[in-house]
Amino acid sequence: MQSINQVLKKFDPVKDKYVSREFQTFALKLAEELDDYPHRAIYMRLAKTVHRSILEKALSFCVDSKADNKGALFMWKLKELRAGIKKQALPAGRQELRIRVDK
Repeated sequence: MQSINQVLKKFDPVKDKYVSREFQTFALKLAEELDDYPHRAIYMRLAKTVHRSILEKALSFCVDSKADNKGALFMWKLKELRAGIKKQALPAGRQELRIRVDK
């Protein structure tokens, strides 16, 4: 995570006039590194709601690849990482609770 001092040094009031929060800066960084600037609103939502470590892992996976569509690869890897975390959150030996109702 960047300090406020680092963010303010990079802040350009003419170019970044609509950026007022740190997660917005990170979302724009995601969009630029993935070469997917038209979908920056999606990255804004993700930067606001998803933990930063998960986003950074998915980003490092995509930046190192030679994929044509890095945005799609990022979304796939993000889905994989989030599914892995949910699976770890379940107690050992238990699966999802399914209730069957017979009429």
